[in-house]
Amino acid sequence: MNIQEYFGRISYNKPHKDADLQTLTAIFQHHIQTIPFENLSMHCGEAIELDLQSTYDKIVRKKRGGWCLEINHLLFWALQELGYDVCILGANSYEPAEKEYTSEINHILLKVVIKGDSYIVDAGFGGAYQTWQPLMLISGKDQPQVPGIFHLMEDNGTWYFEKVKRKHYIPEQSNNDFPDTPELGNIRKIYRFTLEPRHIDDFKELNTYLQVSPDNILRQKSICSLQTTNGLLALVGWTFTDMKYNYTEDTDLVNITTLTDEEVEKTLKDKFNIVLENKLVP
Repeated sequence: MNIQEYFGRISYNKPHKDADLQTLTAIFQHHIQTIPFENLSMHCGEAIELDLQSTYDKIVRKKRGGWCLEINHLLFWALQELGYDVCILGANSYEPAEKEYTSEINHILLKVVIKGDSYIVDAGFGGAYQTWQPLMLISGKDQPQVPGIFHLMEDNGTWYFEKVKRKHYIPEQSNNDFPDTPELGNIRKIYRFTLEPRHIDDFKELNTYLQVSPDNILRQKSICSLQTTNGLLALVGWTFTDMKYNYTEDTDLVNITTLTDEEVEKTLKDKFNIVLENKLVP
């Protein structure tokens, strides 16, 4: 495992002598724009291993993506190698359909401390709720980024991560009945977490469970999403979405296409730079 090989994978070639916020932000942005959030392995009959060597080989050498357990674990390793004060945290994601947070921890994220200031770094949420910059660990402060306004709220030692929703404009839908279309100013809860440090081994049961449990979204849908310089690309099943953030004030432009099986494979290669070894069953 080689940090220069990782830099090659994320197309990062700037100086990185200082473990500062500027370098962290640059590496983070390269990471989310080159490594897709994807769960395609479980829809290709491939087991997802949680050890770092397997994750490194898959993402760096085989040019694949991964889900939060893989993507954030790889980033954790890279930041450690670069001398950052970084630790793993666990989160409970919010289930909009249930209107509650999951009872079990089902997501990992990172906390990075730089010159006494703490930041939340999470490259593994994917889709429209993926941050583009580290978030200051500060309660109640709006933190505007290109994808939208994020904020963290702390209550009695538990932190809540949320995003202010934006409108979606879908050209081919004049009535614009896009699922999850927000009223302006609506808050989308994303997850809650505490600052208790975790180890990757704490997530081994979760890693196994998510691959076999029929009732979780990752088993039900094949997902691949990647942040771009001005929005995001997402392939969920046969549905391909190209989203441009804030193309007019407070509105995201959303183009949705339904693909054939042949187009799914081509789209993975052309848009996400992914070539699968085994047959995908979307």
